[in-house]
Amino acid sequence: MPREFACKKCKALTTGKMCSVCKSTELSKDWFGILLILHPEKSKVAATLGISVPHKYALKVT
Repeated sequence: MPREFACKKCKALTTGKMCSVCKSTELSKDWFGILLILHPEKSKVAATLGISVPHKYALKVT
């Protein structure tokens, strides 16, 4: 399984060298927890965290 990196700007998880959500190249290999957002328009968690794109996110990025 390929190693996943977390975007330092939006916390999206990716296996590439660029974030597929915000197109940032600032990635970190040090992250904790997984948050899966399927329907951000219906999710109170997504609204609280400011997430508007369905994706897999890290809870904490260091």
